[in-house]
Amino acid sequence: MNRPQNVVRLLGNLETTAVERAVSELRSGRPVLIESHEGDVIVLAVEAFEIELAAQLQGIALGKARLVLPAARLRRLGLDRQAAGSFALPELDRDRIETLALKLDAKADAPVAAATVVDKAAIELAALSLILPALIVVPLTAAARIDALVAVTVEAVSAYRKSATKTLHIVSRAPVPLEAAPTEFVVFRGGEGLRDQVAIVVGEPDLSQPVPVRLHSACLTGDLFGSLKCDCGDQLRGTVRFMAENGGGILLYLDQEGRGNGLANKIRAYKLQSQGWDTYDADEVLGFDLDQRRFDFAAEMLNALGVKRVTLLTNNPEKIGAVKRAGIEITSHERVIGRPTAENVLYLTSKRDRAGHLIDVEALTARLSVQD
Repeated sequence: MNRPQNVVRLLGNLETTAVERAVSELRSGRPVLIESHEGDVIVLAVEAFEIELAAQLQGIALGKARLVLPAARLRRLGLDRQAAGSFALPELDRDRIETLALKLDAKADAPVAAATVVDKAAIELAALSLILPALIVVPLTAAARIDALVAVTVEAVSAYRKSATKTLHIVSRAPVPLEAAPTEFVVFRGGEGLRDQVAIVVGEPDLSQPVPVRLHSACLTGDLFGSLKCDCGDQLRGTVRFMAENGGGILLYLDQEGRGNGLANKIRAYKLQSQGWDTYDADEVLGFDLDQRRFDFAAEMLNALGVKRVTLLTNNPEKIGAVKRAGIEITSHERVIGRPTAENVLYLTSKRDRAGHLIDVEALTARLSVQD
């Protein structure tokens, strides 16, 4: 579509803008339009599906709607799947939809079709929106098109993460004295979903030498409230103390709550954990794989701060690989271990056994026994 040049200048990259508007709509519980060569569809989050909407969409769907679920949720329904798929929805039956998408003991009740290009774009939008990855997809005819809906193309969705990373930029910075050391907080905006990301520069690190760096994903429950279910708060504060005592460093505080699933989904998973589910199994019930996080934009933050070589403080081999792939030289990496508690030892064991985290759980258990 041809647009006046002044409109392009006002809105910037129109494809990126369209994705960000679609993310806002899905988070607000409203449907969006995805356009593709396969045909246009309306996409609505299952968590926003109400009876009134069912009646409105039923007339448009003409019995051709489908429920799109990711591979993780399909496995929980008893299917051996490594990719997303969809169930046909001859009727927009709310109970059936909620059962397939959310119920703990649900089983597949019909054949599952392979995900289309549009279905995959819908799942990606859900991930960017931090909502449950369960979508109702309604194919549209030309006569049924709803012009008021925010529209986005499949191509724009698939290109978004890479292009958005390049938009990351510093919007503010200021000295902030902490108990452990003087620091500077540097706030970045851009990247995935326009969420703010923060670099905390501890002391005065020598950028000509490898800089101690930690990529720390935000954890409201652990960082702020001292939750005993994880070791995040200990890792955060311990890292700052380590940097203060060893010539400085940089902690990237990343808005990636719940391994990238978002705060609402993290708390949903916590509810399941309180019923006895392992942390990763709880996520899979909700439709999430082991880890939804990406770290390419963290490398962009380091580049903006002039950091080329790092000593990475992490237990997560995925972070090590992501930083290397982004072109940052890692001269060494060191473990960051928090205090063990009766509530977090199984969590730490799962991280080691199922996600390959470099954690000596036996040593932590021994420490816990001594504390007791």
